[in-house]
Amino acid sequence: MTALQSTLARHALVMLLALVPTIALAQDTAPALPAWEQLSPAQREQLIAPIRERWNAEPAHRGRMLAHAQRWRELSPEQRRRAHRGMKRWEGMSPEQHEQMRAVFSHIRPLPRPAQKEFLAKWRAMSPEQKRSWVLANPAPARREAPHR
Repeated sequence: MTALQSTLARHALVMLLALVPTIALAQDTAPALPAWEQLSPAQREQLIAPIRERWNAEPAHRGRMLAHAQRWRELSPEQRRRAHRGMKRWEGMSPEQHEQMRAVFSHIRPLPRPAQKEFLAKWRAMSPEQKRSWVLANPAPARREAPHR
């Protein structure tokens, strides 16, 4: 899991909700949905309400939320698809797997790209017990705060 995928997996869900019409229009199998201007006020409110609630409930996170929104807008469609897949993978993981991924990410983040790939290949080859042992020896740093969901 890349740094971008990990970050977006935790923070981009709200931004994805705002992009549902765009994503659906881009897919051949999805039914055609209207452009933003064609949405009713109630439909627009339904899309915007979660963002407004988080914005108002978490003033300390506003700068980060804005930065994530900007970063999301700058991603290519392929990068957005990969981020979305990573988010879905993260949501399907157990708490133990989350802790493992946090430990792996904190370990590989400062490494150059070739070393990251090398470590991830070794990680994938490890047995579940080897992974648990590695995480015990290399724990993820303490969380700064609880995730905002």
